[in-house]
Amino acid sequence: MAEKRTNGKGEASEAAAAAPVPRLKTRYLEEIRPTLISELKCTSVMQAPRLEKIVVNIGIGEASQNQKALDAATIDLQAITGQKPLVRKAKKSIAQFRLREGMNVGLMVTLRGNRMYEFLDRLCNAALPRIRDFQGVPTRSFDGRGNYSMGLREQLVFPEIEYDKIDKLRGLEITMVTSARTDQEARRLLELLGVPFARS
Repeated sequence: MAEKRTNGKGEASEAAAAAPVPRLKTRYLEEIRPTLISELKCTSVMQAPRLEKIVVNIGIGEASQNQKALDAATIDLQAITGQKPLVRKAKKSIAQFRLREGMNVGLMVTLRGNRMYEFLDRLCNAALPRIRDFQGVPTRSFDGRGNYSMGLREQLVFPEIEYDKIDKLRGLEITMVTSARTDQEARRLLELLGVPFARS
C-alpha cells in the first residue's frame, strides 16, 4: 500500500488543496477582472483592482463587566466568518467610559483568500437581502483610498445565527480593503462582485 506524501505541513495543507475554489473567486478571475482591465484600460493584469481582505469588527463595551458577553460575541463572529476572532484591547484609559488600558473592548476577524470570497458571497446573497426594507448599502462610505466600510445593526441577518441562541443583538462593522487607486475604481469592483449599492 502506497504511503501518502506530505509536504511538511501535514493534513491541513492537503485539505486546503482539495477545497473547492469559491464561485465568486472564479467569477472574478474569469469575468470581472477582464471587464475591469477593459474599462480602466489597464496595461497589466496586476493593475486591475482586486479585493485584498475583509475585516469584520464587533465592539463589546460591556465585556469589562461581563465576560459572558465576550464569549457569546466570539461564538457569533466565529459562526459568521468561519474563523476564530482576535480580542481587541483598549489602547488608553478613558474615565468617563470606565475604561482602563488593556481591557477587552472588541473582536476582530481578518479574512483573506477563499474565506474572504465565501464571506462576501454570503453577505451579498444571503445576509443583506434579509434586512427589512433593504434599499442597498450607502455609496458614501468609501474612505478616499479605495476601501469601503459598512455597518450592520444586528448579527441575525446571517443565516448561521440562530435567534434562540443569542444573548443580545449586536451590531458589526465590515471593511472591504481593495487595491483600487480611487473610490470610483473600488466601487466598480465591488459592484461587479455583487455588492448592492443604493441608487443615488
